[in-house]
Amino acid sequence: MKGVDTIARIRREFFTRGRAIKDIVRGLHVSRNTVRKVIRSGATAFTYERDVQPLPKLGPWRDDLDRMLTTNAGRSARERLTLIRIYEALRGLGYEGGYDAVRRYAKTWKRERASVTAQAFVPLIFAPGEAYQFDWSHEIVLIGGTTVTVKVVHVRLCHSRMLFVRAYAERIEIQQGGRVVAEHARAFGRDQTVFDPWHYVPVLARKPGALRNGAPFKDWMLPATLDRVRRKLAGSTGGDRQMVEILTAVLGAGLLAVEAACAEALREGVHSADVVLNILARQREPTTPVTILTPESLRLRHEPVADCARYDSLRRAP
Repeated sequence: MKGVDTIARIRREFFTRGRAIKDIVRGLHVSRNTVRKVIRSGATAFTYERDVQPLPKLGPWRDDLDRMLTTNAGRSARERLTLIRIYEALRGLGYEGGYDAVRRYAKTWKRERASVTAQAFVPLIFAPGEAYQFDWSHEIVLIGGTTVTVKVVHVRLCHSRMLFVRAYAERIEIQQGGRVVAEHARAFGRDQTVFDPWHYVPVLARKPGALRNGAPFKDWMLPATLDRVRRKLAGSTGGDRQMVEILTAVLGAGLLAVEAACAEALREGVHSADVVLNILARQREPTTPVTILTPESLRLRHEPVADCARYDSLRRAP
């Protein structure tokens, strides 16, 4: 196929300059038939489209390739082979051609198969309670005079087609094994991040330095006594680690007990974590010892007598 510029030069050399066909062939390095075709047709561009694609190498293997493509199309997406794998399998049967021929044929095969395959739907029947459809959506509602977007759960039973809708607008609950492990008040608005600092306290045990610059702990409103201890520890060496120890004690002993221990320590003029934890340990009620009843068969009938003189008899033994 000759370009538009080559055709224009042939026409210009012949019609404008009056050069002979032989001279044009020699000067432009084209064939006589090409020059004659340009002069006689008057066309400014020539294109060539092949009516039948010859398959000199792939032709004898078309049936095998069709079978491989059909089998592969029926597999699931996870088990489906790539064209490279199909090409390698065809090579194993004796095909000696290249991969491009297989790729072009597979592309044409897929296009033709899609044009003759119509979409079909099979009606489904479900028993009561056997299956359901679940999805989320965002709905615009009016809450307290404010238009907000809430996330809504949609559940449709497949048997009765009954639809259930539930929106969680006020609070967010996180459950694990049927137990609520976290809950947050829902924040209405855009570009807001709501933290619960107490959720991050276990992490502070490994990274106490995050107490100073961690996003969940910025502007954290602690109870008055804990806040005073925190401010006093902020200026001492290892203060962050000591404060983390006090905060970690809240998870086991409770906020009220730790707050009372901090208040007692401040009254004594101290604020270190060791003192607060010691006071907290003293405040705990001692564990009541378990009374064990000794069976009658295990009671001593002759209680041992402490007599050190018996050791002298051992020394005098021959």
